[in-house]
Amino acid sequence: MAYNESTADRIRAVFHHKKIVFTEKKMFAGICFMVDDKMCCGTHIDKNSGEDYLLCRIGDDAYAAAIEMNYVIPMEFTGRGMKGYVFVTEAGVESDHDLANWVQKCIDFNPLAKKSKK
Repeated sequence: MAYNESTADRIRAVFHHKKIVFTEKKMFAGICFMVDDKMCCGTHIDKNSGEDYLLCRIGDDAYAAAIEMNYVIPMEFTGRGMKGYVFVTEAGVESDHDLANWVQKCIDFNPLAKKSKK
């Protein structure tokens, strides 16, 4: 599991500041932050570029606008995109303010997200 511990700490700080209860789970070759037993966001280091990515679960409605933004790329595993998920590159979350905004988008979508089947 490859992820930047500093980025994970910054994400934890956002959740703590917003008083959001979360758990952590290793997945997607990194670490995911779960809210209400649903994947909210995460981080991992891309094995091809070596870049630290923020994984955001923002839903289909926000996806179209987000994918047009600088520093946002489709989330793809095994060559296929995952609907409602994007990666934000390091440059897109350099500031704590930018990171907090992306995490908030994930938190906002979380009540609408469906839980995974166990």
